Amino acid sequence: MTQDVSAVTEAAARLTGSGTWVPAMLLASVAALIATAALHTWRSRRHDHAPPADDTGARPAPAAAPAGTGEESALWRMRTTVRDAPGSLAALCGSLADRRVDILSLQTHPLAEGTVDEFLLRVPAGLAGSELAEAATAAGGRDTWTERADAHDLVDAPTRILGLAARTALDTAELPLALRQLLGRCTIRSLPATAAGAAEEVPEEGALAETVLRLRAPEGGVITVERPYLPFTPTEFARARALVELDTRLGPRVPHGRDELPLPAGSGLTVRRADTRDLPAARAMHERCSPRTLGLRYHGPVRDADRYLSHLLSPHHGRTLAVQSASGRIVGLGHLLWDGDETEVALLVEDAWQHRGIGGELLARLTAMATEAGCARVYAVTQASNTAMVAAMRGLGLPLDYQIEEGTLVVTARLDGTGAGADTTPPAGERVATE
Repeated sequence: MTQDVSAVTEAAARLTGSGTWVPAMLLASVAALIATAALHTWRSRRHDHAPPADDTGARPAPAAAPAGTGEESALWRMRTTVRDAPGSLAALCGSLADRRVDILSLQTHPLAEGTVDEFLLRVPAGLAGSELAEAATAAGGRDTWTERADAHDLVDAPTRILGLAARTALDTAELPLALRQLLGRCTIRSLPATAAGAAEEVPEEGALAETVLRLRAPEGGVITVERPYLPFTPTEFARARALVELDTRLGPRVPHGRDELPLPAGSGLTVRRADTRDLPAARAMHERCSPRTLGLRYHGPVRDADRYLSHLLSPHHGRTLAVQSASGRIVGLGHLLWDGDETEVALLVEDAWQHRGIGGELLARLTAMATEAGCARVYAVTQASNTAMVAAMRGLGLPLDYQIEEGTLVVTARLDGTGAGADTTPPAGERVATE
């Protein structure tokens, strides 16, 4: 435990990017949190795994009035690059003040030439993002980017980063989501260590190339983070690397809670989180499943089913729930897998335990996890003959969309309860290129 607390302490200090130790009380809170915690299917529609796209997107903020005024306002984020020279920041602040813009917080990201200044602003309601960019340009700013913000952004950066470190320390599966909340709207892909030369292509300290970060994954392989609309700064790269290093030093961990499934009395079934340490028990369950059951789950040669378990059980690709009998056997598995901008759910229940409601219970819990993570939808890839999976999806009571894709049935559920075809993509930030 001492080693775990030290890892969090060191990584948290590095995450702040300030080069100084953060307050001891905050670090003690992180330590206390730790103390209290004791593939995707190979027929999926994509091959990359990323957290949901909507979990950290900007949301329109309700109009608010600055203290002491009757004027409506809105929250905005703005980034602009200025010369690293005396008076540059003062000129930028003066230009914003001329437009009656209130600066709520400021972070600086030093570059080899110049500095990226990141602002959280309270702006008069009628002022557009393009006008903020004009104000920055008038003061010598360039490559300005603006995006609507909301009340969640009012939390100061050190507190927010410490919270992400604590979440990651408690649960391995939080790393991709924490990276997204740390870096904003981006795409995260994991290349497994088994891919030829995957790790060798990236230096041990990672690599930064404008809009792409590449880091050594804790379990081997490479984590790639892409944000095409906004280049990463060295400060952001250092924070991401520290978060991944924290995850690596703490090793595999998942919450140890276990719940009884509310099934007929005497079933003795419990459900818990699972990870790669459950590989032997999961393989044993495969051996007890019929070829038809495995075929409905994996849509491919049954002999290949075991090859993908390590990937499916990795917390960095999603979350897995295991149903365990009173004798300790795993009799059911449910997977929630990050798939690009969408999220896949997949179920496997051993033949002898089918038709008892296990699949429906797993699916309901996985869907609740997806909602908590900010997913807009979940989908299941199955066959039309798999009536149990279709019934479980219908049992969610959510709007469903059915599509036939490459001979398989794809059932998509909207988690926000709106029509399946509605577009809920958050508005993208504006980028204004200036010389």
